[in-house]
Amino acid sequence: MEIIRSVCPYDCPDTCGLLLHKENGRVVKVTGDPQHSFTRGTLCPKMAHYERTVYSDRRLTTPLRRSGPKGSGDFTPISWNEAIAEIATHWKAILQSDGGDAILQYFYAGTMGLVQRNTPSALFNALGAGHTLNTICSPAKGNGYKAVMGGTISMRPQEAQQSDLILLWSVSTLATDIHFVHDIDEARKNGAKVWLIDTYETPTAKIADKTFRVQPGTDGALALGIMHILDRDGLTDAAFLNQYVQGWNELAQTILPKYPPATVSAITGISAADLEYFAHTYVAAKAPFIRLGSGLSRYGNGATTVRLVSCLPASIGAWTRPGGGMFTGSATGTAFDVAVVTGEQLRPHAVRAVNMNQIGDALCDTTDNPIKSIYIYNSNPACTAPDQNRVIQGLSREDLFTVVHERFLTDTTRYADIVLPATSSLEHDDIYSCYGHYTAQRAFAAIEPLGEAKSNWDVTCLLAQAMGITDPFFQQTAAELIDKIVDTTAKWPVPFDREALRRGEGVELPLPSDYKMNFKTPSGKIEILNPAEKMPLPDYFPAYGDDAEFWLVNAPDARILDSSFNERDELTKNNTMVLLMNPADAARHGLRDGQPVIASNERGKASFTLKISEKTAPAVVVTEGVWWIEHTGGDRSVNALTAQRLTDHAAGSTFYDVKVDVTAAQ
Repeated sequence: MEIIRSVCPYDCPDTCGLLLHKENGRVVKVTGDPQHSFTRGTLCPKMAHYERTVYSDRRLTTPLRRSGPKGSGDFTPISWNEAIAEIATHWKAILQSDGGDAILQYFYAGTMGLVQRNTPSALFNALGAGHTLNTICSPAKGNGYKAVMGGTISMRPQEAQQSDLILLWSVSTLATDIHFVHDIDEARKNGAKVWLIDTYETPTAKIADKTFRVQPGTDGALALGIMHILDRDGLTDAAFLNQYVQGWNELAQTILPKYPPATVSAITGISAADLEYFAHTYVAAKAPFIRLGSGLSRYGNGATTVRLVSCLPASIGAWTRPGGGMFTGSATGTAFDVAVVTGEQLRPHAVRAVNMNQIGDALCDTTDNPIKSIYIYNSNPACTAPDQNRVIQGLSREDLFTVVHERFLTDTTRYADIVLPATSSLEHDDIYSCYGHYTAQRAFAAIEPLGEAKSNWDVTCLLAQAMGITDPFFQQTAAELIDKIVDTTAKWPVPFDREALRRGEGVELPLPSDYKMNFKTPSGKIEILNPAEKMPLPDYFPAYGDDAEFWLVNAPDARILDSSFNERDELTKNNTMVLLMNPADAARHGLRDGQPVIASNERGKASFTLKISEKTAPAVVVTEGVWWIEHTGGDRSVNALTAQRLTDHAAGSTFYDVKVDVTAAQ
């Protein structure tokens, strides 16, 4: 049996190192790489059987042309030559009549590989076509952290092993960051305690010593309340604040007095006693470590919320201690210059930019220079984009020529005019950075493409040729592009073994010895007061909400990842979307456990099976996972309820900033 190193391609902070067990030309088993610095030999349940996704009977293996109504999923097989020619004919006509802005490229993170994810942009740049602003995940989180910490290099997550108090704040560790549990376990051996701060008692509560259940969208008020107590009781680190922080005194004098425990308790739902316990235990810890997730940033106040939480470690000088501080995400992406593969130099002029959170409205707007064609890859917007009804309405337009490059017949693929079969990560070359640790890795194709499947880069080159684009950029191989990307890592501040990276080994990027205390801000200090911000001092303000009764939290489900893995029968069989509701709310509405219910608001409705649970607070309902419509038991999934509204900064998504009414299904 041959064993080949590879990388998990999915949108997860762990970016695991894989070992592929290959026999007779087929991968028969996938395990975690024990030599990978973060994977450490384990995999999540999804990737533990990745071969089932690769060899799924549901894989698309030939190009298809639509033969029925949009959305029906009725297609006829055609050849690659026919498919490429048909796409080129439509695009040439659109370019001639409407210009490049009438063609839109739409993608996200179906693969996180730097080549296969980014190279199609070169084609659309050369065409002068429109592109999406890829802000659907957590740009508000990055914006809020940067407002306080600037370009300061983030901690190694493994440093949490030295902590004595780990705060899992708005992160579903057992669903989306499972390998961090290794570090939690090491810290526990030395007596560390673990807290969970989230909107409901997630499965991660199983590994927590205490859970603080905060009302949706109020984490910023919680941070202010903790700092109020620290300042009130003289528990802050005055020496650290005086030397390394800009604006603490101003915050303490003008903002913190507004947030005494009673006020914060009323906002957050956390008792005043628990607020006092939180503050005093946090400051008493030798090295408190906050692992900050992204959920709290997906509200209308998301960036400001992260900014407020980012002030907490500074208030007690946690950055000075090994194991102390906060981890929001790693900086490996900055090590690689993806501009060498996106072909921005090929763009002839400024082009249309569409925020992908508002793709529904963009596709439905047919009044002024409408989008006439959309090319979708690495994404499933009919399932994963907010305001699902508007997205499907737009994709249903008969005058919209839609091309989808995919592995499976997803909710989006059903609306395509032309479907192109895509490779899996085991069938093409690529290289991966990560955002949950500091190990990067190259992956080589381990098997031949299934059927007629082609990679994103191969399709990009075919379409460039068909469109008459002769630039030498499109004559390169994926391997040549990977080498160019590796060459750009020369700017990383600490040298590392780039040849090992080229060979396909997992290489951990080393950090400067002084990185934790080297604050990369204009002032050289942590900037609680940031004069460049419209709100120089951060303050809490409420999220959007809706005119409905219950906050709706759509949390991760460990069985799937966004809409990926919905193709796996063993993960999805017998699934219906479940809605968790507090017993008091269920009793008040006369609802019973296991009953079919409808959640609805001004944007749409979706069907759920009710599960009565103490894990969620009153006035909050919870569903887990983003399921394909075929798995929901209705004709829409959870994003029929979410909104196209944007965050306070960075134009991010507000998936959690949603309220619904819940009624019994008729």
